[in-house]
Amino acid sequence: MSGPPPLAVRGASGWPAPVAALLLAAWLGAALYFSVVVTRAAFAVLPSRALAGALVGRTLPVLFDTGMLLGVWLAVSALLGPRGSVRAVTLGGGVLMLVVMAVARFAILARIDRLRATLPAAIDALAPTDPARRAFGHLHAMSVGALGLSLLVGLVVLFALAHSLAVVAHD
Repeated sequence: MSGPPPLAVRGASGWPAPVAALLLAAWLGAALYFSVVVTRAAFAVLPSRALAGALVGRTLPVLFDTGMLLGVWLAVSALLGPRGSVRAVTLGGGVLMLVVMAVARFAILARIDRLRATLPAAIDALAPTDPARRAFGHLHAMSVGALGLSLLVGLVVLFALAHSLAVVAHD
C-alpha cells in the first residue's frame, strides 16, 4: 500500500477523538467492573438480597447518567471531526448510547422504583408466579439489556476510534 489511507478511515484527527476514546474506555471499564464485580459482590456479602438490590439500585443511575453524558460527548466530538465512516460510527453510537441510557434511567428504573414502592414485601418474598415479581424480572432484564447494548455500542465506537487514531498516528 503506497498512498495514505482514505479519508473515511483517517477521520479521527485533532483533540476530540482521543478524548472521546479515553472517556469511552473509562466508562466501559467502569460499566464492566460494576456489572461483573460490584453487583456480584453485593449479592454475595450483604446480609440480604434486598440490601444488595438497594445498593445496586442506588449506584446504577450514576452509570446510566454518565453513559448519557458520554453519548452527548461522542456525538459532539463526532460533529467536530472530519466527515467519514469513523464520524458516522461515533455520531451514531453516541446518539444510540444517549437514547438507550436515557430510556434505562428515566423509564425502566422509574418503573422499577414505582413497582418496589407498591410491594408489600421484598421481591424475593413474593411467589415466583406473582405478577409483580414477574414484572420486576422483566424490567430487570430490560435494564440489563440496555446496559449490555450500550456496552456493545461503546466497544464498536472505541474500536473505530482506536483504529482511526492508529491510522492518523502512522501517517
